[in-house]
Amino acid sequence: MLNKDIQLPYGAVYFRKSNPPREDWERDYATAGQDGLNIFRHWFMWSAIETAPGVYDWEEYDRQMDLAAANGIKTVIAELIHAVPDWAIRKYAHALQVNADGTKLGSYMGVSSATGGFSNNGGGAGALTLNCPEVKEAAGKFLTALATRYKDHPAIYGYDVWNECNYSADVDYSPYAKAAFRKWLEEKYGSLKVLAKAWYRYSYAEWDDIEPPVHMAPYPECIDWLQFKRDNFYDQMQWRIDTIRAVDQKNTIVAHGISGAIPNMAANGCDDWLAASKVEVYGFTWIQARKGSEAWKNWYGVDINRAAARGKPFWHAERQGGPLWLQPQVISRDKEDGRVAEPEDIRLWSMTSLAGGARGVINLRWRPLLDGPLFGAFGSYGMDGARTPRSDMASAMAKWANDKAQGTLWEAKPVRGEVGILVVRETQEFDYLLNHDRKEKPYPEAMWGAYRAFLENGVQPDWVHIDDIAAYDFLYFPYPIMFTSEQAKRLKAWVENGGTLIAEACPGYFGDRGHVGTVQPNMGLDEVFGAREEEVEFMPDIGDRIHFDLDGAAVDGGGFLQSYRLTGGTGRGHFTDGRLAVVENAYGKGRTLLIGTNPSVAYYRTQGKANGVFFAELLAWSGKKRHVTLSNTTLFARIHEGEKGSFLWLVNPTRTTQKTEVTLARGTPAQGQAVWPIGHIGNGSIEVPARDVLILPLDS
Repeated sequence: MLNKDIQLPYGAVYFRKSNPPREDWERDYATAGQDGLNIFRHWFMWSAIETAPGVYDWEEYDRQMDLAAANGIKTVIAELIHAVPDWAIRKYAHALQVNADGTKLGSYMGVSSATGGFSNNGGGAGALTLNCPEVKEAAGKFLTALATRYKDHPAIYGYDVWNECNYSADVDYSPYAKAAFRKWLEEKYGSLKVLAKAWYRYSYAEWDDIEPPVHMAPYPECIDWLQFKRDNFYDQMQWRIDTIRAVDQKNTIVAHGISGAIPNMAANGCDDWLAASKVEVYGFTWIQARKGSEAWKNWYGVDINRAAARGKPFWHAERQGGPLWLQPQVISRDKEDGRVAEPEDIRLWSMTSLAGGARGVINLRWRPLLDGPLFGAFGSYGMDGARTPRSDMASAMAKWANDKAQGTLWEAKPVRGEVGILVVRETQEFDYLLNHDRKEKPYPEAMWGAYRAFLENGVQPDWVHIDDIAAYDFLYFPYPIMFTSEQAKRLKAWVENGGTLIAEACPGYFGDRGHVGTVQPNMGLDEVFGAREEEVEFMPDIGDRIHFDLDGAAVDGGGFLQSYRLTGGTGRGHFTDGRLAVVENAYGKGRTLLIGTNPSVAYYRTQGKANGVFFAELLAWSGKKRHVTLSNTTLFARIHEGEKGSFLWLVNPTRTTQKTEVTLARGTPAQGQAVWPIGHIGNGSIEVPARDVLILPLDS
């Protein structure tokens, strides 16, 4: 359980200083409590509380905490030190963060709160750099005062640190960040001579001669800059946690990202695995109005967080509950594509996250803002705080979720997926640098294409970090162009010990520091795949012209082309010009299949119209069996298992009721009443209502 006082957190973000109006607070809290909501999160903004150096105005925040306690609602305190007081902008003007083009950040209005103190560069970093000791000390004093004031309050649940864990691609080039970068390099390389050799720069006389790169390109200095920024910002996240923990050792530390690891782990630091490793509960923001409401996107949002949490509890930390007006993400999209949230949408979006393993749902607005460009956005309740059909749906779900009868349901967890989609941070970093100025972006297309191809074939694809491969016996590597020699050794040993690996074109083509191997596949992987490169073509702009076959069946390629000659493997398919395209090999106790292009890209670009049968054949080749086989492919299935009970979740994202036949790898659906919908009793056939789920207990 996430908290002994709450079976399943279900609530909203409420107080953003400018909204809701003070005269409505008492009524709003009473309404929320009556409607079954049990958790609120508020933005405790440094800029709104420390009104002058050492002068704190807690009055409105105290009132929020007291009202929560009176209405049986727990509170997550979201620390927002990146909302910087105006006096601090003046006092520490020398510590403003600097963009790559030399411009300095400043203090602007925050669109999500309609209050001042936010930077003008997006991301989760404020206008002032925490690499400046004075700024860090001032922010630390605020965090200490915050935790000291509320650590023993009866309404506290815990603290949310670093809202939406990410940073701008263009920061930070301030003198303080540059000094931190030089220190990081000295610790990594030890001497300027070693660094000069690694970077191919031979005229550094002093460490101060080093400048962080501004032009992003596939060179070692840029790889180091990306990795430094990641280390630097996440060290600052850890400092936030340590500062709070020095005062409060008992309340929960949480954080949430934006499910952005694909494709923004490199550019924007959206490393969900690293963020989740630092907290006790991790979460994600996923808003269909900004992302699109296609079923595969909803599954991606939750699945990558389940992977990153590595078994820890996680929740849907910011779920849309109302419409979004006039913002660039929604312009020209269909009305039904997340722009106007209907009650059934809220049910579907919440239930998909719960089916993916989330154990909490928080709407990113209880009621909409009344000021700024996000007026009217996201709230389940009305502009005046009145109940709506959307809030009625949320209320029904909150009460159902926290009925003690559902305790066994929430103790069960999703089973491991049949296939793992391999995620290697270094691969993404290098692709970001390699394709920085290109419009072709094969990396996200390949990653999402492979995930979507398996998902839409009735398979549960898990995102698997390179550090977690030991838990899986079947991996698909969609875009493996670069990784390190140490990672190559791990993959090699994993296959040798019995793993089944399918890799697309050019595995490890670029090795340590982005260096091209003269033998391909690189770093000894030619032995693993039983083949060597014959020819290679890097032309993703015309990758749609690539076609090959697998045992005679036509398949569309994409991205790159790499043809082979056999060195022990077995040919399984050719490009249309006759060159060898697919090689199967046995290595140790394991097996590999090397595909000389990126069929995942073709699947993504054609919205699944190409290569669906091909990915089904890959599953068959692996020998893996589906956990659940459905006769109706518009539905999605997940199995949750627990010590006290197991459950089948069937998710229907369509706008009509769907029937299906179900075949399980083990167990059978129990007869009688479903866990959800409330009061649903099966009559022999399985029907899932429109934009809803059917949850059935399983007999072993």
